[in-house]
Amino acid sequence: MITRRTVVHAAVAGSTIGLLAACTRGEDGQATADPDRPPIATITADPEDGATDVGVTDGVELTVSKGKLTEVTLTNPAGKQVKGTIAEDGKSWRVDEPLGYGKKYTYTAKAMGDDDKPVELTGSFTTVKPKSLVRATLNPIDDAVVGVGMPISVRFDSPVKNRKAAEKALKVSTSPEVEGSWGWLHDQQVDWRPKEYWPADTEVEVTAKLYGVHYGGGAYGKADVTTKFRIGRNQVVKVHTPDHQMKVYRDGKLYKTYPCSNGEDANPDLNTPNGTVIVMTKEPTSIFDNERYGYTDVKKKWCCRISNHGEYIHENEENRANIGKRNTSHGCINLFEADAKDYFDSAMIGDPVEITGSKADFPKTSDVWDWLLDWDSWRGLSAL
Repeated sequence: MITRRTVVHAAVAGSTIGLLAACTRGEDGQATADPDRPPIATITADPEDGATDVGVTDGVELTVSKGKLTEVTLTNPAGKQVKGTIAEDGKSWRVDEPLGYGKKYTYTAKAMGDDDKPVELTGSFTTVKPKSLVRATLNPIDDAVVGVGMPISVRFDSPVKNRKAAEKALKVSTSPEVEGSWGWLHDQQVDWRPKEYWPADTEVEVTAKLYGVHYGGGAYGKADVTTKFRIGRNQVVKVHTPDHQMKVYRDGKLYKTYPCSNGEDANPDLNTPNGTVIVMTKEPTSIFDNERYGYTDVKKKWCCRISNHGEYIHENEENRANIGKRNTSHGCINLFEADAKDYFDSAMIGDPVEITGSKADFPKTSDVWDWLLDWDSWRGLSAL
């Protein structure tokens, strides 16, 4: 059990030679020294001497009453001094850097009392030792330029039990200001998405101060992570499957139209499902396999993956006769090769793809299903 605070009335440190002693008044009214009076300054330590399981980011503070601190040192087991600062008024000292896990720290604090008597306090404490350390990663990465539908994703390499603690450590700053919310897709991933698509050219900075955060069950954050990225131009793909056309909009205006063939209309298992997804990867070539439907090792060009459910936008010259006329694919959006290349060159990771008109909806099994929910439902996934 951690006891965070102790008050120690420290003894006089060393000789009082050269210092003004406490005084009393003699019969003649002249000041005389009173060497027996105890120092009036009191140094307080937080955490107290002997404390255990101290959080590595909880902070260390030493304060003095009826005096001013003159020197404070906090050292790690290797004898290296931890950075800290005495306040301008001399009343307190605070640590300026995180501590290490499972380490014993020793402190010494010296102060001069208002009675000009010195006091000193020494002690030590031990920081918490995690059962496990959980690594987190952030996406998009530094300096990325992404589409207006791109969510921010924090992924953990182990399940997080205390989602509130983790989410409180996350901060999103944008220019211009953008309304958004965190939502937990599962216990190893939390995403932040805007209420509506990002404004073009938004600058985004994410700070995840996860070091020292207790995720529950003795698991703690391994390190802080940060990222800075930018939103690119506004481009949105819209496909109403019965129309056999893929329309590309820039800044809300129709930019290009491509004939397409979508998933089979009659079979919901083969539909190009309804919902808003995003371009997740861009692959100049990709191999498609589906033994259930009788094909393996099929190579296609200019492929933009829009889900982990199996849907892509890609060329399919083998289906040329149906492109723009009938929906005959197994869920992908098929384009002529020249059109697929033209779209591929214009596409950006994070571009929204809005699909309507099918019998089936996208399942929430992909890495990115943030836009399959309305705003209120999305906010309901926050732990806060």
